[in-house]
Amino acid sequence: MHYKRILLKLSGEALMGSRQYGIDPVRLADYSKEIKEIVDKGVEVAIVIGGGNIFRGVAATSQGLDRVQADYMGMLATVINGLALQSALEDLDLKTRLLTAIKMEQIAEPYIKRRAVRHLEKGRVVIFGAGTGNPYFTTDTAAVLRAIEISADVILKGTRVDGIYSSDPEKNKDAIKFDNITFKDVLSKKLNVMDMTAFTLSEENNLPIMIFDMNKKGNLLKVLKGQKIGTLVNKI
Repeated sequence: MHYKRILLKLSGEALMGSRQYGIDPVRLADYSKEIKEIVDKGVEVAIVIGGGNIFRGVAATSQGLDRVQADYMGMLATVINGLALQSALEDLDLKTRLLTAIKMEQIAEPYIKRRAVRHLEKGRVVIFGAGTGNPYFTTDTAAVLRAIEISADVILKGTRVDGIYSSDPEKNKDAIKFDNITFKDVLSKKLNVMDMTAFTLSEENNLPIMIFDMNKKGNLLKVLKGQKIGTLVNKI
Protein backbone atom coordinates (compact mmCIF):
# COMPACT_ATOMS: atom_id res chain seq x y z
CA MET A 1 0.00 0.00 0.00
CA HIS A 2 1.15 3.52 -0.85
CA TYR A 3 0.02 4.90 2.53
CA LYS A 4 0.04 3.16 5.92
CA ARG A 5 -2.16 5.51 7.98
CA ILE A 6 -4.76 7.80 6.42
CA LEU A 7 -7.33 10.39 7.46
CA LEU A 8 -10.42 10.08 5.27
CA LYS A 9 -12.51 13.25 5.09
CA LEU A 10 -16.12 12.83 3.96
CA SER A 11 -18.72 15.55 3.61
CA GLY A 12 -22.05 15.16 5.32
CA GLU A 13 -23.74 15.88 2.01
CA ALA A 14 -22.06 12.79 0.54
CA LEU A 15 -24.10 10.61 2.90
CA MET A 16 -27.36 11.91 1.43
CA GLY A 17 -26.89 9.95 -1.76
CA SER A 18 -29.88 10.75 -3.96
CA ARG A 19 -31.90 12.13 -1.03
CA GLN A 20 -32.52 15.78 -0.25
CA TYR A 21 -31.45 15.46 3.39
CA GLY A 22 -30.49 12.89 6.01
CA ILE A 23 -28.61 9.62 5.48
CA ASP A 24 -28.97 7.26 2.54
CA PRO A 25 -28.47 3.67 3.85
CA VAL A 26 -27.29 2.51 0.42
CA ARG A 27 -24.59 5.19 0.20
CA LEU A 28 -23.57 4.47 3.79
CA ALA A 29 -23.22 0.76 3.02
CA ASP A 30 -21.21 1.49 -0.15
CA TYR A 31 -18.76 3.68 1.73
CA SER A 32 -18.41 1.08 4.48
CA LYS A 33 -17.53 -1.62 1.95
CA GLU A 34 -14.88 0.65 0.40
CA ILE A 35 -13.39 1.31 3.84
CA LYS A 36 -13.42 -2.38 4.78
CA GLU A 37 -11.53 -3.18 1.60
CA ILE A 38 -8.55 -1.05 2.62
CA VAL A 39 -8.68 -2.02 6.30
CA ASP A 40 -8.43 -5.66 5.20
CA LYS A 41 -5.21 -4.68 3.38
CA GLY A 42 -3.70 -3.46 6.65
CA VAL A 43 -4.25 0.29 6.23
CA GLU A 44 -4.91 2.24 9.44
CA VAL A 45 -8.01 4.39 8.89
CA ALA A 46 -9.27 7.47 10.72
CA ILE A 47 -12.35 9.32 9.50
CA VAL A 48 -13.85 12.79 9.87
CA ILE A 49 -17.38 13.40 8.54
CA GLY A 50 -19.16 16.71 8.11
CA GLY A 51 -22.74 17.31 9.19
CA GLY A 52 -24.22 19.25 6.29
CA ASN A 53 -26.76 16.55 5.46
CA ILE A 54 -28.41 17.20 8.82
CA PHE A 55 -27.58 20.77 9.78
CA ARG A 56 -25.50 23.57 8.26
CA GLY A 57 -24.37 26.12 10.82
CA VAL A 58 -23.38 28.75 8.25
CA ALA A 59 -26.81 28.64 6.60
CA ALA A 60 -28.57 28.87 9.96
CA THR A 61 -26.42 31.86 10.96
CA SER A 62 -27.50 33.71 7.82
CA GLN A 63 -31.08 33.29 9.04
CA GLY A 64 -30.39 34.91 12.40
CA LEU A 65 -29.26 32.03 14.61
CA ASP A 66 -26.34 32.76 16.93
CA ARG A 67 -23.10 31.59 15.25
CA VAL A 68 -21.73 29.79 18.28
CA GLN A 69 -25.00 27.95 18.89
CA ALA A 70 -25.26 27.06 15.21
CA ASP A 71 -21.74 25.67 15.15
CA TYR A 72 -22.38 23.49 18.18
CA MET A 73 -25.53 22.18 16.50
CA GLY A 74 -23.40 21.34 13.46
CA MET A 75 -20.94 19.47 15.69
CA LEU A 76 -23.77 17.34 17.04
CA ALA A 77 -24.81 16.56 13.47
CA THR A 78 -21.32 15.16 12.81
CA VAL A 79 -21.73 12.85 15.80
CA ILE A 80 -25.03 11.54 14.39
CA ASN A 81 -23.24 10.78 11.10
CA GLY A 82 -20.38 9.19 13.02
CA LEU A 83 -22.77 6.89 14.86
CA ALA A 84 -24.40 5.88 11.58
CA LEU A 85 -21.06 5.11 9.93
CA GLN A 86 -19.87 3.24 13.01
CA SER A 87 -22.95 1.02 12.88
CA ALA A 88 -22.54 0.37 9.15
CA LEU A 89 -18.86 -0.55 9.57
CA GLU A 90 -19.61 -2.87 12.47
CA ASP A 91 -22.23 -4.62 10.32
CA LEU A 92 -19.22 -5.65 8.22
CA ASP A 93 -17.44 -6.97 11.32
CA LEU A 94 -14.96 -4.10 11.52
CA LYS A 95 -13.77 -2.95 14.93
CA THR A 96 -14.46 0.77 15.40
CA ARG A 97 -14.17 3.57 17.92
CA LEU A 98 -16.04 6.88 17.85
CA LEU A 99 -14.10 9.66 19.59
CA THR A 100 -15.68 13.07 20.13
CA ALA A 101 -14.19 16.48 20.88
CA ILE A 102 -17.21 17.20 23.11
CA LYS A 103 -17.75 14.73 25.92
CA MET A 104 -20.80 12.49 25.53
CA GLU A 105 -19.52 9.38 27.24
CA GLN A 106 -22.69 7.31 26.94
CA ILE A 107 -22.22 7.06 23.18
CA ALA A 108 -18.55 7.81 22.44
CA GLU A 109 -15.10 8.09 23.94
CA PRO A 110 -13.67 11.56 24.61
CA TYR A 111 -10.91 12.44 22.15
CA ILE A 112 -7.42 11.74 23.51
CA LYS A 113 -4.58 11.64 21.03
CA ARG A 114 -2.73 8.68 22.53
CA ARG A 115 -5.94 6.68 22.78
CA ALA A 116 -6.76 7.39 19.13
CA VAL A 117 -3.30 6.28 18.00
CA ARG A 118 -3.52 3.12 20.09
CA HIS A 119 -6.86 2.22 18.50
CA LEU A 120 -5.33 2.67 15.05
CA GLU A 121 -2.35 0.49 15.95
CA LYS A 122 -4.80 -2.24 17.00
CA GLY A 123 -6.48 -2.12 13.59
CA ARG A 124 -9.64 -0.30 14.67
CA VAL A 125 -11.31 2.27 12.44
CA VAL A 126 -11.35 5.55 14.37
CA ILE A 127 -14.13 8.06 13.68
CA PHE A 128 -13.63 11.59 14.97
CA GLY A 129 -16.86 13.45 15.80
CA ALA A 130 -17.83 16.97 16.93
CA GLY A 131 -15.18 18.72 14.85
CA THR A 132 -12.49 20.44 16.91
CA GLY A 133 -14.96 21.01 19.75
CA ASN A 134 -14.79 24.75 19.09
CA PRO A 135 -17.08 27.07 17.11
CA TYR A 136 -15.78 28.94 14.05
CA PHE A 137 -13.80 25.92 12.81
CA THR A 138 -14.95 23.66 9.98
CA THR A 139 -14.73 19.89 9.78
CA ASP A 140 -12.03 20.43 7.13
CA THR A 141 -9.93 22.08 9.82
CA ALA A 142 -10.81 19.29 12.25
CA ALA A 143 -9.68 16.73 9.66
CA VAL A 144 -6.30 18.40 9.16
CA LEU A 145 -5.79 18.89 12.89
CA ARG A 146 -6.56 15.26 13.72
CA ALA A 147 -4.44 14.02 10.80
CA ILE A 148 -1.45 15.96 12.13
CA GLU A 149 -2.02 14.75 15.68
CA ILE A 150 -2.16 11.06 14.72
CA SER A 151 0.73 11.42 12.22
CA ALA A 152 -1.34 10.39 9.21
CA ASP A 153 0.53 10.02 5.92
CA VAL A 154 -2.12 11.85 3.90
CA ILE A 155 -5.59 13.37 3.99
CA LEU A 156 -7.92 11.72 1.51
CA LYS A 157 -10.80 14.07 0.77
CA GLY A 158 -13.60 12.12 -0.87
CA THR A 159 -15.83 14.31 -3.05
CA ARG A 160 -18.18 13.92 -6.02
CA VAL A 161 -15.56 15.18 -8.50
CA ASP A 162 -12.45 13.28 -9.55
CA GLY A 163 -9.89 15.91 -8.59
CA ILE A 164 -8.98 19.60 -8.80
CA TYR A 165 -9.70 21.48 -12.01
CA SER A 166 -8.68 24.89 -13.34
CA SER A 167 -12.35 25.86 -13.08
CA ASP A 168 -15.64 24.18 -12.21
CA PRO A 169 -15.83 21.13 -14.55
CA GLU A 170 -19.62 21.02 -14.15
CA LYS A 171 -19.85 24.51 -15.65
CA ASN A 172 -16.85 24.58 -17.97
CA LYS A 173 -16.22 21.56 -20.23
CA ASP A 174 -12.75 22.95 -21.08
CA ALA A 175 -11.61 22.90 -17.46
CA ILE A 176 -8.19 21.30 -17.03
CA LYS A 177 -7.62 18.63 -14.39
CA PHE A 178 -4.43 18.63 -12.32
CA ASP A 179 -2.87 15.27 -11.38
CA ASN A 180 -0.44 17.00 -9.02
CA ILE A 181 -0.35 20.58 -7.77
CA THR A 182 1.55 22.47 -5.09
CA PHE A 183 0.01 24.32 -2.17
CA LYS A 184 1.37 27.58 -3.61
CA ASP A 185 -0.22 26.99 -7.01
CA VAL A 186 -3.60 26.24 -5.40
CA LEU A 187 -3.42 29.59 -3.63
CA SER A 188 -2.15 31.56 -6.64
CA LYS A 189 -4.80 30.07 -8.94
CA LYS A 190 -7.48 30.59 -6.25
CA LEU A 191 -8.67 27.00 -6.49
CA ASN A 192 -11.19 25.75 -3.98
CA VAL A 193 -9.79 22.76 -2.07
CA MET A 194 -10.49 23.39 1.61
CA ASP A 195 -11.23 26.41 3.74
CA MET A 196 -8.17 28.62 4.23
CA THR A 197 -7.53 27.70 7.87
CA ALA A 198 -7.45 23.98 7.07
CA PHE A 199 -5.41 24.42 3.92
CA THR A 200 -2.79 26.63 5.59
CA LEU A 201 -2.48 24.21 8.51
CA SER A 202 -1.91 21.35 6.08
CA GLU A 203 0.72 23.31 4.15
CA GLU A 204 2.60 24.39 7.28
CA ASN A 205 2.82 20.78 8.45
CA ASN A 206 3.72 19.38 5.02
CA LEU A 207 0.67 17.12 5.05
CA PRO A 208 -0.39 16.15 1.51
CA ILE A 209 -4.06 16.24 0.49
CA MET A 210 -5.57 13.89 -2.07
CA ILE A 211 -8.85 14.98 -3.67
CA PHE A 212 -10.70 12.13 -5.38
CA ASP A 213 -14.14 10.83 -6.35
CA MET A 214 -15.30 8.67 -3.43
CA ASN A 215 -18.53 7.72 -5.20
CA LYS A 216 -16.78 5.64 -7.86
CA LYS A 217 -16.46 2.06 -6.69
CA GLY A 218 -12.88 0.95 -6.09
CA ASN A 219 -11.34 4.43 -6.13
CA LEU A 220 -10.37 4.41 -2.45
CA LEU A 221 -8.32 1.23 -2.89
CA LYS A 222 -6.77 2.58 -6.10
CA VAL A 223 -5.59 5.69 -4.25
CA LEU A 224 -4.02 3.52 -1.57
CA LYS A 225 -2.23 1.51 -4.25
CA GLY A 226 -0.71 4.70 -5.63
CA GLN A 227 -2.66 4.73 -8.89
CA LYS A 228 -3.23 8.08 -10.59
CA ILE A 229 -6.65 8.79 -9.16
CA GLY A 230 -7.71 12.33 -8.28
CA THR A 231 -5.34 15.22 -7.53
CA LEU A 232 -2.49 15.25 -5.03
CA VAL A 233 -1.67 18.56 -3.34
CA ASN A 234 1.78 18.78 -1.74
CA LYS A 235 4.80 21.07 -1.41
CA ILE A 236 6.76 19.61 -4.31
